[in-house]
Amino acid sequence: MTSAIVAEDVHKTYPMLGKIPVPALNGINLEICAGEFVAIMGPSGAGKSTLMHILALLDTPTAGRVVIKGRDVSRLSQQEQADFRLKNIGFVFQFFNLFDELSALENVVLPRLILGHGPRESERQARELLAAVGFNPDYFRLNPAELSGGDQQRAAIARALINEPTLILADEPTASMDSQTAHNLLDLFRQLKRERGQTIVMVTHEEEWAAKADRIINLLDGRIV
Repeated sequence: MTSAIVAEDVHKTYPMLGKIPVPALNGINLEICAGEFVAIMGPSGAGKSTLMHILALLDTPTAGRVVIKGRDVSRLSQQEQADFRLKNIGFVFQFFNLFDELSALENVVLPRLILGHGPRESERQARELLAAVGFNPDYFRLNPAELSGGDQQRAAIARALINEPTLILADEPTASMDSQTAHNLLDLFRQLKRERGQTIVMVTHEEEWAAKADRIINLLDGRIV
């Protein structure tokens, strides 16, 4: 089976002013196949979010390399990484990262417009995605500050899916959701994997949601255990 992600001896250390550097990842080796749904679990401080940010090209490893879709993304320039991410990766941030000055609908549409798609078709797809994640249509024109945490999370998920990325990375995507909406989201992830062959990597603390994945990877102290 084709590999979607390969991480080879990935380390990440954060410098601390006047203190000993803090290691976040200590030699991560993993392979995730194309079309696989993987859950990453571990206690707080285990390195889950650091690993996700490196896989999403939002951070760089201190050592080691990451290969995505057969391409060594560790060697790309910042602009090349940004272009690759926009076309291939949908990232669901733990703290949403929506643009305050845009409405929920505009936040979702934006990545598609950046790729040059027409506004009318982009808005139609955005509306469909928002509906699929349980977003109330009455709130489409509201700004993030006017939305609940759960609705901000729904908008963030729809935004991550709008460009139909081959790789979806989701950092605690159900954290602000009620149980029924969380079930619906996990069903959507499984549907995307099944029907479109999308690869999904999800960080979660909940064993119930992790059990929906094909495989669970456990992290502890920056290592896979």
